[in-house]
Amino acid sequence: MAALKAGDRDAYAEMVTRYSGTVYNLALRLTEDSQEAEDVLQETFLSVFRAIGRFEGRSQLGTWLYRIAYNAALMRLRKRGVPIASLDEPLVKEDGDPEPRQLMDTGALPDEILLTAELRRELNRALATLLPTLRSVFVLRDVEGLSTAATAEVLGLSITNTKVRLHRARLALREQLGAYFAGTNEARQQRDERGLAPEVYVSAMHG
Repeated sequence: MAALKAGDRDAYAEMVTRYSGTVYNLALRLTEDSQEAEDVLQETFLSVFRAIGRFEGRSQLGTWLYRIAYNAALMRLRKRGVPIASLDEPLVKEDGDPEPRQLMDTGALPDEILLTAELRRELNRALATLLPTLRSVFVLRDVEGLSTAATAEVLGLSITNTKVRLHRARLALREQLGAYFAGTNEARQQRDERGLAPEVYVSAMHG
């Protein structure tokens, strides 16, 4: 931090190298536009460069960076007229937790299915359906691996509210992916019942 505040170019380059990936990923997930994500990335580090002298160290440098990027991305979404929050609430149980309409136990699926490129595409598609406020908490906490406290600080939320948003995001994603997993399990069951090898079954489906 001393080197950054002193204007050390090597320290600034190290900061960019260390944090640019997460900043870009967060911006891309929120804006869903690679060019806007690049713009957010540049704006973030330009803002840091201009304001580093006023950084008091009350939070970690990475947390401060992510918060700047988050606000920059939301500003772009607002300019595009993208809804940031909604008055529509998910279904709620008596205990106050959101209740998804369709759930699927992904733990019953083999690892080779969970790691497929197809599933990653489905997850990205499902993420795109979430409001930015839910998408951001999921990306920071579950994709980038920030702690709940750090995620709360980035988003300017209490830890309780962060947990609520994360819970809602996870349930919404499980609901979105439910049909995909149900279809995957059904295909596997039919293949097993017919005694076909995976590659033979796929060929039979398309033949």
